[in-house]
Amino acid sequence: MTLTATTTVTATFNSAVGVTNLNHIVFLAQENRSFDHYFGALRGYWAQNGYPDQSFDGLPQFNPTTGAAPLQGPAPTNPGCNPNNPPPSDCVFDTANPVPSFHLKTECNENTSPSWNEAHVDWNYNDQLGLFPPAALNGFVYSAAHDFRTNNPPFLDVNGNTAMGYFDGSDLNYYYFMASNFATSDRWFHPAMTRTPPNRDFLIAATSGGTVNPPGTNANDSTPLTATTIFEELQNAGITWKIYVDPATPAQGGCAGPPYDPACLVGLSYVKDFAFGQTIATKYPQNIAPISQYTTDVQNGTLPQVAQIEPATDAGFDEHGSNSDSVPTNIQTGANYVSGLINSLMQSPSWKDTAFILTYDEFGGLYDHVSPQPAVSPDGIKPVDFQPNDVCTNGTGPTCDFTFTGYRVPLIVVSPFTKKNYVSHTVADYTAILKLIETRFNVPALTKRDAAQMDMTEFFDFTNPPWMTPPNPPAQFTNGACSLNPPPTP
Repeated sequence: MTLTATTTVTATFNSAVGVTNLNHIVFLAQENRSFDHYFGALRGYWAQNGYPDQSFDGLPQFNPTTGAAPLQGPAPTNPGCNPNNPPPSDCVFDTANPVPSFHLKTECNENTSPSWNEAHVDWNYNDQLGLFPPAALNGFVYSAAHDFRTNNPPFLDVNGNTAMGYFDGSDLNYYYFMASNFATSDRWFHPAMTRTPPNRDFLIAATSGGTVNPPGTNANDSTPLTATTIFEELQNAGITWKIYVDPATPAQGGCAGPPYDPACLVGLSYVKDFAFGQTIATKYPQNIAPISQYTTDVQNGTLPQVAQIEPATDAGFDEHGSNSDSVPTNIQTGANYVSGLINSLMQSPSWKDTAFILTYDEFGGLYDHVSPQPAVSPDGIKPVDFQPNDVCTNGTGPTCDFTFTGYRVPLIVVSPFTKKNYVSHTVADYTAILKLIETRFNVPALTKRDAAQMDMTEFFDFTNPPWMTPPNPPAQFTNGACSLNPPPTP
C-alpha cells in the first residue's frame, strides 16, 4: 500500500491466525459436577485473596453488594420433601419446605443422578417437557431424594439435600487458584440434558447419534455409532493424536501390564462407542496409551498435536459422586490427580505451546441456577432410545430433542497464552473444544453443533503471552473429611 498523504491506518488481527501458536491441545473431562456446585463461591475467593472483582455469575450469596453485576442476593433454594411423608414413602414435592444452597462439610457425597428423566425434572418439576422456558430449576432436591429413597439399599440422604451443596476454595484450593489465575467461563454448558455416555459422545463427535442413554440400553440405538469422531478426522488430515487412559489394575476393572493390550486400553475410553474407535487397537495401537505415557510425552516434547485424557474412573480419581455408601469417592483425591497432570505439563518443555482444557462431562444432578440454553441440533436426529415412561415418551416439547444444552459445568483453560483472571460470558457447550481443534488444525466441523460454537480463541492472548513462566500453584488439599454419615444438612 502506497500512502500519498497523512493517513490513519487501523489493523485488525485475526485471533484464528494467532491460534497457530498452539501446537498441542490437551483436554480432559472429569465427572458429574455442576458449575455452581464447584465454582459458585469463586467470587468470594477473589475477595478473600486479592483478585480484582469482575462480573461472574456464580452463587448470588457470594456476589458483592456494589460493583459489577450480578450483585449479592439470597442463597437460592429448591422445594424439599414434605416432612409428613418420610421413607418408605417417596419424596413429596413441597414448596413450603425450601432447601437452601449450603457448603458441604465433607469432600464426599452420594451420587445424584444426571440421567434424562432427572435432568428434565431438575429443569422444572411442573414442566418437564420444557413448554415454558426458561427453566424454573426447581426439581434438583426432589430428583435426588426420589432416587436416594428408591435406591437399593436406600442412600442415607433421604431428603436430597446433597443436590444443593457446594464446595469452595477451602475444599478445592488448586482449582480455585488455577481458575483465578488462568481462565474460566460462567456460560459453559454440557451438550445434552442427560447422563455421561451421550455427553462424552458429543465431546469427541459433536453428536450422540440420537442416544440419550448408554449404548445398548434400547434396541433402537445404533451401536457402534457411525458418526465421525474428531480422531478419525485428524487421522485423515495427517494431524497427530492420542488418547491416554488410566489402566488401573485388573482387580479394579483395568488392564494387566505393562505392556498393555491396546484393545483393553480402548475399552477404557468412550471412543469404543464408535465404529472408528473399534478399529484403533488393530490399526492405530500407538494412538491409545496408558496415562504414564502422557507424563513421558510432556517431558520429552513428544505430545501429539491433539490429546484426550480419559478420567481415571477405575482408580477412583474421576471426582464422580459416591455410588456406594461403603466406598465413598473423595473429590480432593481426584483434584489432586488432575493437579499432577497439569503441573507436569507446566514444568515441562511442552508448556511453551500447549493448552490444557479441564471440564466436566455433565452436571451430575447438582444444583445450578442458570437455565440450559437453546442449541443447534447436531444432525437432525431426534432421541431414538427412550425407555417406557421416560420423560418425552408420551409427550413432546422443546427439551425433548437435542435443541437445548445441558447444565453449566466447570471449565479451566490453562496455557502460557491464557489471559490472566479471565472469565468468558459467551454461551457455549463444550463441543467448543472441537471447534478450537478444528480452527487450529484447519479441519471441518463434525456436525452443525460444533460448527455453531465459539472457537475459544477469546481465552488466549497470542500477542503477549501472559504465562510463559507459569505460576506456582498450591498443593491440593487432601485432608478434608470424607464421610457420608450423617447425611448433609444446610
